[in-house]
Order: sequence, then C-alpha cells, then structure tokens
Amino acid sequence: MAQEGQEHPISTYLWVWILLFVLSACSYYVDFAGFQGFTRWSLVILFMFLKAYFICAVFMHMVWERMALVLALFIPTFAIIVFVGIMGFESDYTQLGRKVFFDTGKPATVYAVPHSEVHKDSHEEKGDH
Repeated sequence: MAQEGQEHPISTYLWVWILLFVLSACSYYVDFAGFQGFTRWSLVILFMFLKAYFICAVFMHMVWERMALVLALFIPTFAIIVFVGIMGFESDYTQLGRKVFFDTGKPATVYAVPHSEVHKDSHEEKGDH
C-alpha cells in the first residue's frame, strides 16, 4: 500500500504522457492507413485498452496498489472481452438466421443505371430530351 504523502518522480508521468501520445498516434494511423474490418476494430480496441491501463495505473496511482490493479482493471477488462466475444458469436447467428428466413431464393434485382447509354437511347427514341 502506498505510504501517506508518497511522491513519485515527474519523469514517470512525462514518460506516460509521451507513451499516450504515441498510442494515440498509432490509433489515428489505423484510420489513415485504411484498415478495415476485424483488423481495424482489433487495433482500435487494443490501443484503447492500453491507454486506459496506463491512465489508470499511473495517474490514478494503481500501479503501486497491486490488489486494486487486479480487481479494478483486469477483471472488468476480461469480462468486457468475454462479452465482446459473445456478441460476435451472436451476430453470426443473427446474420445466418436472417439469411435462412428472409432469403426468397430469387436473384437480386438489377436496375438500369440512370443516364447510362442504354437508358439515354430509350429517351431519345421517345423524343424526351
């Protein structure tokens, strides 16, 4: 447990600030690079959790409180990961159910693109301009 009035060196806080800026830059790079799908959301969630860990651990002084760190960070994070996994399986189940029950068995209807050559020719034959 931390002692009363204990102070930590300012360099610790500065290094964490720099690390948070680097993690934020990495998270912005995910959008800039154009990652899509599972890769994009995995990286976004990873950087989000890392930033949350460093903020809670250092700025809330939980790194010096071992039991508090385990109880306040690891258990809820594990629960969130489990719930996200459950939601992923449920979304696949829901999508499969929609395909089974709402599929008509007919091919998708393809409409003519407006102002295409075929569409324009049909207007010229009718005298529309």
